[in-house]
Amino acid sequence: MRETGLWKASKIDNEYRQTVSSGFEILDKELPGLGWPQSGVTEVLYDRTGIGELKLMMPAISRLSRSQSRWIALINPPHIPYAPALEQEGVDLDRLLIITQKTLGDYLWALEKSISSKSCRAVIAWPNQIKDAQVRRLQVASREGNCWTILLRSERLASRTSPAELRVRLRSCRSAESTNMRVKILKRHGGWQSPEFKITLLDKLHQKRRTLTRKKTILISEEANKKKLSLTPINISATHQSSGI
Repeated sequence: MRETGLWKASKIDNEYRQTVSSGFEILDKELPGLGWPQSGVTEVLYDRTGIGELKLMMPAISRLSRSQSRWIALINPPHIPYAPALEQEGVDLDRLLIITQKTLGDYLWALEKSISSKSCRAVIAWPNQIKDAQVRRLQVASREGNCWTILLRSERLASRTSPAELRVRLRSCRSAESTNMRVKILKRHGGWQSPEFKITLLDKLHQKRRTLTRKKTILISEEANKKKLSLTPINISATHQSSGI
């Protein structure tokens, strides 16, 4: 059945292909092969930008950026990636490639060529307009190029069918210091849809800043206490002299 591209929906096939751990045990358990695929098209559907959609994939992207001398390509990202945050997540910035194209034709051409070139380990794209036939082309190109292709798209498309092998829906639930994300696998090889589950994404850069701020506050406090203690005997001595004791 594998030769024909068919798969059974009654059993998760952990030997389907090479995978890389997501970095989240609860997510790995729901993914075929216990991790993100290292090739093929993955659709990530989210309700709004900035809910942690990239952060969810950073542990895997970090490993891939450091395991092989191949590029991690971002095609027309909606915002300029924040380098310190990526570096804090462990991404090798020397292997990061950002590609921008103005026309839809150039965009799709750059996307397919990046995937099939065998020069990229992973390609992340935000296609606003892409047809099912084009997704199928990317699926073939991804296999040929042994490249993990991630398409970040609107949650509004969740009810539609898609040729993508893996489809994941994300919904945000933010807190002060972390992002509590609700995740559901909509489509996967060897299994039905998963139940919705929660993943907590810690903001490592924010935590580092808070830690540094806390340490600085402690140091200032300790320094102030030292100065206070060192001045106390002098003040007492001056008091004694003025009173004649």
